[in-house]
Amino acid sequence: MNIDASLLLQAAAAAAGGQQYPASTLYMVATPIGNLADISFRAAHLLSLVDAVACEDTRVSGGLLRHLGLHKPLISLHQHNEHEASMALIARLQAGERIAYVSDAGTPAISDPGAVLVAAVAAAGLRVLPIPGASSAVTALSVAGDVAAAGFEFAGFLPTKAAERRTALQALAGSPRSQILFEAPHRIKALLELLAEVCGEQRVTVCRELTKQFETVHTAPAAELPAWLAADAQRERGEFVLVLHAQAPAAAAESELPPEAERMLAVLLRELPLKQAVSLAAELSGAPRNGLYQRALALKDGAP
Repeated sequence: MNIDASLLLQAAAAAAGGQQYPASTLYMVATPIGNLADISFRAAHLLSLVDAVACEDTRVSGGLLRHLGLHKPLISLHQHNEHEASMALIARLQAGERIAYVSDAGTPAISDPGAVLVAAVAAAGLRVLPIPGASSAVTALSVAGDVAAAGFEFAGFLPTKAAERRTALQALAGSPRSQILFEAPHRIKALLELLAEVCGEQRVTVCRELTKQFETVHTAPAAELPAWLAADAQRERGEFVLVLHAQAPAAAAESELPPEAERMLAVLLRELPLKQAVSLAAELSGAPRNGLYQRALALKDGAP
């Protein structure tokens, strides 16, 4: 153990050691989402106490433990073996062990493995306790500034198939709540293009590499995001969390288009691609672009 890790664990024990940490208990431990300095004293202390650490990836979690100067048995539990591994962990808990579960980053069981484990442990009559900490979803929401939102919903990763992806986003677009989305770097360009098409003037906060050295937070209307991404090749790198801002009640009312705007849009759609038809209809009629986008999508899908 190096001196820095030793001092960290001493401070963690002083801060968190007064609480009881019962045996035969599974601890769901939140870990940093990118910056190791975000580990909490309580998480560090708990990890020093447990008999084993179950984790999504032993290589990632092994690095975290080394950072803390800890050496614990690591047990692999991921989406492909969660049921089988849960049964083995239950046997260890029944024998009186304390076991922590950590995902690769952030709070377990939120778009990561862990929910099956928690349900199985609880069904076996054993305790499950949370050790709270970082969450990329809540971190992104905290910098979105979505003042119109009536709460929020976690959507996570949208479907990968184009038709299902579009349908899922259309269902989220007009919500009065903030919608939190995850996306991988190789799909971010396609997602921003779809957001521009479906959501138009609805605002989106794009968070890239949260808490890391080159983190980026950018808020703009969805229609502007493809150009923003294309302006710098570095912007396609890293992990992404997006907040689709709530559609304010006033905007929702404005989306009810005048009949003449709808008729104009229908004619333009027969001759032009969707984006051009919407842009021209907005310019000629003065109707809100977002409402025109939504109506154009409905017409393309065969709505009356």
